[in-house]
Amino acid sequence: MTATILRPRLLDDAVAQARPVRQGVVTSAVGLGLTVAGLDAHVGEVVLVGAEGAPQTAVEVVAADPSGVRCMPLGRLVGVTAGTPVRPTGRPVLVPTGAGLFGRVLDGLGRPIDGRGPLHSDALVPLDHPTPNAMGRARIDTPMQLGVRVLDTLTTVGRGQRMGLFAGSGVGKSSLLSMIARGSDATVNVIALVGERGREVREFLEDDLGAEGLARSIVVVSTSDEPALMRLRAAFVATRIAESFRDAGQDVVLMMDSLTRVAMAQREIGLSVGEPPATRGYPPSTFSVLAGLLERAGTDRIGSVTGLYTVLVDGDDHNEPIADAARSILDGHVVLDRKLAVTGHFPSVDALGSVSRVASKVTSRQQRDAVTALRTVMAARRAAQDLLDVGAYQRGTNPLVDAAVDHQDAIDAFLRQGMDERITAAASWDALGSLVRMLGVGGGA
Repeated sequence: MTATILRPRLLDDAVAQARPVRQGVVTSAVGLGLTVAGLDAHVGEVVLVGAEGAPQTAVEVVAADPSGVRCMPLGRLVGVTAGTPVRPTGRPVLVPTGAGLFGRVLDGLGRPIDGRGPLHSDALVPLDHPTPNAMGRARIDTPMQLGVRVLDTLTTVGRGQRMGLFAGSGVGKSSLLSMIARGSDATVNVIALVGERGREVREFLEDDLGAEGLARSIVVVSTSDEPALMRLRAAFVATRIAESFRDAGQDVVLMMDSLTRVAMAQREIGLSVGEPPATRGYPPSTFSVLAGLLERAGTDRIGSVTGLYTVLVDGDDHNEPIADAARSILDGHVVLDRKLAVTGHFPSVDALGSVSRVASKVTSRQQRDAVTALRTVMAARRAAQDLLDVGAYQRGTNPLVDAAVDHQDAIDAFLRQGMDERITAAASWDALGSLVRMLGVGGGA
């Protein structure tokens, strides 16, 4: 019986070894990519460049035409010439999943880079994953605690919502993300650092995130010096890991810093394979990639992925193409103001310029009344700011402005929060209710 079982296996092995090896050759290496001829490979497949037995570099097929396939490197291309052999792997990029990833730091392909040994993942899954069906998504009806007072009240986020954090450079986006990672009530945090300066990665992990935040987080890092495809893949690897936990019925917070650098990576890839430049040099594929990436977050039949994406606005222009496209896809936006940041107001959230599109679905009528009361007072103060600056405002002209001036310190104290200050959503609503009663303008929490 044993011989009967072994004989077919030996035959299968012999047939497999006798099959011809598919192999192509590099015909050109121009700019960021390679052109390979004679290789029957599909878009998304990983192929290896280099002779067998010699150091090989993984590249991914990103485009195909009758003359061959276009590939982008997933590492450094060194020593590649015309005629270098290329072998297919027959598989796409695979992503590790499971609880063994908690506390680990991965690169843009899901490989550990924290020096703590191999991963103990449950499985390797393909990078691609279907977007939840629009009619199968659960409705967003439960608030998500972020642990930041101004966000939990004035721009309340629901489980499965996708929010953008819009700001210029150096305004406190990474610090705000670290506060959310430590203070949210999600079971899993997945953090993608895309295009970050290498110097800032350890600072974020050790100073901003800390041991407590890292313990329930999975961090995916691709620094600014890595190939464009690695930076793009880091965003999708983080999203795929978050999806795997959602598929298991868990509530995940996916934080990505920054969406703009993901778009820049796709711009490099698109232009290198011959796409025509469109708005500000971004090829059309950039906007479809952004939509595909952002739509993968959100709710499904079970579980949720609450997406928080930072958008690095160019020159503090909040209407530049990527910011405008992201705002149209996302379910709300939080604006960080440089004027607040330079005065030491942290988090530097412009509460009046920030909107959550699902806040009315996850808050009570009493909570919404309190938010409206505070926003009305703050808006009245802003409208009269020029008169106040020159001393032309006459007290008694507008009771809302009077209340804002009399209690400006209390309003600022509510909007501000220390990096290490932990506060629950319930405590934030209580603080808002007390502030509104102090202002004497109605509403309550």
